[in-house]
Amino acid sequence: MLVGFHGYGEDAAAQLDRMRAIPGAERWLLVSIQGLHRFYDRRSNAVVASWMTRQDRELAIADNLAFVAAVIDEAAREWSSCERLVFTGFSQGVAMAFRAAVSSPRRVDGVIAAGGDVPPEIAPDALQRVTSAVLCRGAHDAYYTAEKFADDARRLRNVGTVVRAVEFDGGHEWSADVMQAASEFLQEQR
Repeated sequence: MLVGFHGYGEDAAAQLDRMRAIPGAERWLLVSIQGLHRFYDRRSNAVVASWMTRQDRELAIADNLAFVAAVIDEAAREWSSCERLVFTGFSQGVAMAFRAAVSSPRRVDGVIAAGGDVPPEIAPDALQRVTSAVLCRGAHDAYYTAEKFADDARRLRNVGTVVRAVEFDGGHEWSADVMQAASEFLQEQR
């Protein structure tokens, strides 16, 4: 099962489209989860979501994690052949992917992260539950800086996580390089 988390101001369909574009993803059960904190996009009037804001942050994180666990449980009941579990996120969804991975009652095989950082509040003993990760950053990404990218890779490696750090020529995006790295990672997990 590949479980995805969208970026700020997006919906689950946007992340599902990204996941579907990964070569080899058709061999995985794809589950894209939408953030609980929905709002109207001012430009398009579409309903989009975010994972949280500063207000009542800890409560929002707890709500999101409980929701994620329930969705995964339901998907696992319906699709009993899911032996592997990988989380993936883009932008703000990266933080949720890591939070879900470290709090999951199930064994997690890895995290694929693009354009977002590992939450600073995750303690090393919890972070070591992430056995492998792909971290991706566009070299021109103003949101996910080179310094933060290097710090995240260091933090993960310090707890024993096998890290593949991918920096590509691009910006804040889910690029072809991200899809290729994700494809290789998923192939290794099978």
